[in-house]
Amino acid sequence: MQPIECGSCGNRVLVEKFSPTHTSTQWVDDAESNCAEFRAQAEKGVHSMYVRTCYSLRNTIDEAVENGTIAESYRTVPVAGSTQEVRSYT
Repeated sequence: MQPIECGSCGNRVLVEKFSPTHTSTQWVDDAESNCAEFRAQAEKGVHSMYVRTCYSLRNTIDEAVENGTIAESYRTVPVAGSTQEVRSYT
């Protein structure tokens, strides 16, 4: 996972991009405390587990992929009974 800072609010998360439509995001700190979009929703009574995404962070990640700061990585999965450790996930 690679660290990235939101271009809007400065919140830091860890990101791994597997494909144009598959992004894994690991929040380092509490989303409602550190993300402006999540905080605004929480103030309306909609807590982070019900909020699908932060659009500002999503745009920042997409821009980072586009300019090469964040590279797409390949998932690997173990193969049962194989002597090889992993194979590419496709």
